[in-house]
Amino acid sequence: MGQLLAGPFVGSRLADFGAEVIKVEQIGAGDPMREWGHHRHKGRPLWWPILARNKKSVTANLKESAGQDLIRRLVVKADVLVENFKPGTLEKWGLGPEELHKINPGLVICRVSGFGQTGPYASRPGFASVGEAMGGIRYINGFPDQPPPRSGISLGDSLTGMFAVQGVLMALYWRDGAGGGKGQVVDASITESCFAMLESSLPEYDFLDVVRKPSGTGLPNVAPSNIYPTKDEKWMVIAANLDRMFRRLAAAMGQPELAEDPRYDTHKSRGENADELDALIADWTKTKTIEELAAALEQHGVVYGPIYSIADIAKDPQFLDRDMILRIPDDHFGEIAVPGIVPKLSETASGVGWLGPPEPGQHNRDVYVGLLGMSDDEFSSLQDEGII
Repeated sequence: MGQLLAGPFVGSRLADFGAEVIKVEQIGAGDPMREWGHHRHKGRPLWWPILARNKKSVTANLKESAGQDLIRRLVVKADVLVENFKPGTLEKWGLGPEELHKINPGLVICRVSGFGQTGPYASRPGFASVGEAMGGIRYINGFPDQPPPRSGISLGDSLTGMFAVQGVLMALYWRDGAGGGKGQVVDASITESCFAMLESSLPEYDFLDVVRKPSGTGLPNVAPSNIYPTKDEKWMVIAANLDRMFRRLAAAMGQPELAEDPRYDTHKSRGENADELDALIADWTKTKTIEELAAALEQHGVVYGPIYSIADIAKDPQFLDRDMILRIPDDHFGEIAVPGIVPKLSETASGVGWLGPPEPGQHNRDVYVGLLGMSDDEFSSLQDEGII
């Protein structure tokens, strides 16, 4: 239950690995994600088929008691409920955890929100942009003395979705494998999920009063680990900050003496002289095309990688070999390329059975009649009353 990105992203990850995921949408337009995305093909946006793949769609008017009762009946059959409404919404509908656990004591309830279910900000609505800002990610992104930019994706939503999936799986394991025997609430906050990614920023501030700043294309005091220009005006990431890796890079550059230079011979000294070292490396990389540079780095075992666009990814042999570019047949699109499944499990099956259902409530009969055992008369009555 929920819409847009963070909550549905949880269901997407579980659906990829065979969970039966039933998405409850509002009557009419359904999830706004059906219309989101900048570009369209054959009149339809291209984000929804990815986000809602492998999911069944039902509709329910949750403002009416009959619609709320449908959720109670679904909860009886469910292992997990995922929702990303504003905190307090489920309770307003009489569907809070206390009530649902009376119906199904084993239910895991995953609640995704901007700030969490408690605290002074709990009642605020929250999106990824705000979570990234207040969670600290935005502050350290970008370049010094410039406005802090955001990533070109909804990073906070996706991070929260992954933390929420971890919480769901841990709760299921605790219930079924570790002897807990009952369900619980997983409370995933967008802001806290972003905050959790800040590495050592907190103890650095707590002990040393150091506030980590944006550092552009590299990391402070870590060198060489940056992007470097090539002769054909592309960019290569080179990460050679380990001592032995830097020795390999120096050899690749034809300047093995750099690894013995006291300015660059240790991790600490390279960090202190990062700007000077980066300039030396850039002078070398600019003499080679991206292919020539890759060959030299590969020969010497240096960690490297070109900056890829989606066009580069779509034809890269590594992505293709790992089935990360899946082409799925579809009645409307004909065939659509979608991202493959992450991670790869050696035993558990995964796959894309179908793309996001084109119409809200497409699986109403399958779920309400087939799963819940609802009679045809009741099903028709709910349709006539505007409940489904």
